[in-house]
Amino acid sequence: MLSRENIRGLLAVVIIIMLTVLIALVARPRINRYAAGKRQKREKAEPVRRDSLFVFDPNTVTYEELRAMGFDKNTAVGIVKYRAMGKVFAIREDFALCYGVNDSIYDRLKPYIRIGEEYAAKPRPKTRDTVSAGDEKRRFAPRPFEKFRIDTVGRQYLRLIGFSTRQARALLKYRDMGGIRDMDELRDCYTVSGEMADSLERYVIFPEPDPHEGLVEINSADSATLRSVRGIGPKTVVAMLEYRKLLGGFHSTKQIAELKCVTKENFDLIVKQIYCDSCNISKIDINFAPASELELHPYMTRGAIRKIVEHRKTKGGWNSVEEMIEDDIFGREQAAAIAPYLLFVPYPSDFD
Repeated sequence: MLSRENIRGLLAVVIIIMLTVLIALVARPRINRYAAGKRQKREKAEPVRRDSLFVFDPNTVTYEELRAMGFDKNTAVGIVKYRAMGKVFAIREDFALCYGVNDSIYDRLKPYIRIGEEYAAKPRPKTRDTVSAGDEKRRFAPRPFEKFRIDTVGRQYLRLIGFSTRQARALLKYRDMGGIRDMDELRDCYTVSGEMADSLERYVIFPEPDPHEGLVEINSADSATLRSVRGIGPKTVVAMLEYRKLLGGFHSTKQIAELKCVTKENFDLIVKQIYCDSCNISKIDINFAPASELELHPYMTRGAIRKIVEHRKTKGGWNSVEEMIEDDIFGREQAAAIAPYLLFVPYPSDFD
């Protein structure tokens, strides 16, 4: 029978054995991970043998070709992604900037790197049109597939024709801030080099200039907008709004001169700042409008209204203002003034 001392000794031995096994199990994964990490670094540090290399262009080399040269998966994917994000390898040394390509790897690859002519850096004259330092110094000009409008083009198309992401974003921001109306304004954008501008000139379409840009449309303007026109004071604003309502809208800016409160000097100043859209002016149905409606229009005289009413009762209506002149309803001067406000709807008998 075991004594107490023997039992205690036996338990101590068992505990020591269990602790030893536990420590071994805990330490092993760490050792394995450490060894795997060292092995991976070793693989990255020396991915290739000289007899597995071949001439390649880093701008066009494929994932499979990179793997064939001995690059591990992560490095090969990283190089392809780096290029897809807009990077262009203009010189051989650019390839040394890729993640996973250290100095020893680059020294081994350098004799086999060939940069294609379309990507290679080219000397450029010093001009004010330079690419920003933070925009990867792209050395090739855009090559559009077809003509495009600069006022509607999107970042995706700019990227497609050769702009980097930063360049495309900067160009669109520049456009949205003030518009790009001609080649001079396009060249003023800091992200567009002289070479790029020359390449784009035959493809880019600029928006047609708006002849009314900066002018006030007097048929839709409210009192505050009219007041912003130099030469139009508070009294003139009230007179213009009342006269516009009576007329049914202005068909010509010259009608402003008909207001008693507008002097010739003021008119010459005002007319340079305004224009009118006569498409939506209100018109009078001359063959059916009652006398009460005709009386409201400033260009209608009492004599003309009386003749219109009597003529419609006995002879019917008219199909043109020329017929009204022939029937002695209007004189030529009055007819020219009121013609834009007349609508000729035939009488029922004219449909027969």
